[in-house]
Amino acid sequence: MKSLIVYSSQTGNTKKLADVCHDTLTGDTDIYHVNEAPEPDSYDLIAVGFWLQQGKPDPLSMDYLSRIPKGKKIFLFATHAAAKGSDHATQAMDYAVTLLKEPTIVGTFSCQGEANPKILEKAKGKPQPPAWLKDAPQAVGHPDTADMNALKQMIKNI
Repeated sequence: MKSLIVYSSQTGNTKKLADVCHDTLTGDTDIYHVNEAPEPDSYDLIAVGFWLQQGKPDPLSMDYLSRIPKGKKIFLFATHAAAKGSDHATQAMDYAVTLLKEPTIVGTFSCQGEANPKILEKAKGKPQPPAWLKDAPQAVGHPDTADMNALKQMIKNI
């Protein structure tokens, strides 16, 4: 099986998960930052990792997701400051799926990732702070070993 891992990472959190995917998948596996990613046509499995911006995948990842041909096997993974399983995180993953053309989703993985301090300060200064801000303190140190082990186990089950 030929696999492609594409990721977008602002702080390095999503790259950590992309590296875990790369190290865990068997077979011919390529890994690229979304800015350098090839067209996905010749791959059997495509794993796309992203960070959240305004409750959606970041813009570069959204663009890449929309370019994946229909019928491809897809694994999505994301990092965010929101609590794992929160509405914010769940809705963002659901939105990512809507960008795909008739995919076969083989799995999704989402975990907290430590937020960029500049983004935290900006969010705190908004008249109506975003919902994820209350969860940000618990995101410090994530993704951690437990997050990465959970991702490894999920990848092994694909």
